[in-house]
Amino acid sequence: MSFTLPDLPYAYDALQPYMSKETLEFHHDKHHKAYVDKGNEIAGAGSKYDGLSLEDICKTAFSSGDQAVINQIGQHYNHTHFWQWMKAGGGGTKVPGKLEGLVSAYGGLDKVRADFVAAGVGQFGSGWCWLAIADGKLQVTKTANGENPLMHGAKPILGCDVWEHSYYIDYRNARPKYIEAFFDNLVNWDYVESLID
Repeated sequence: MSFTLPDLPYAYDALQPYMSKETLEFHHDKHHKAYVDKGNEIAGAGSKYDGLSLEDICKTAFSSGDQAVINQIGQHYNHTHFWQWMKAGGGGTKVPGKLEGLVSAYGGLDKVRADFVAAGVGQFGSGWCWLAIADGKLQVTKTANGENPLMHGAKPILGCDVWEHSYYIDYRNARPKYIEAFFDNLVNWDYVESLID
């Protein structure tokens, strides 16, 4: 199996003013491409991971402590979804039906938002904040570096990249403002719902 850099599902300037063209050019074309290139070197065709799905590579690498693959392929998985988790005119205060029940059981969208932002702000250093499903319930969590909820027995349905390269051009060191803007204005809730089994 070889890994490829997916195209963005929108124009580079589509997410402005919340995420700039410059950020997307650097983040997608440089950072994500580097994860793909390195991933092909260490986990591509001919490796022990050949033939496994992206999800299974993440789980297998984590269970065996293969840190290089956790970082590179984890980041490829995370970013492949990250681009889909955003859209122009996203966010808002309503979520689709399948998601609505999970959000309601968690305590409502305001609580989900508050906990999601807090998880991202509270992630020391590089990492991600997440909405995931475990045992049929919605959870808010965070992971370091290239890890994701798959590696911890949960199903990720929304993730926000809190590595500095995802926000520093647009928000400098104001990580909370970036996560708030992401949640309020960019989240593609239809894609989030599509990931619920």
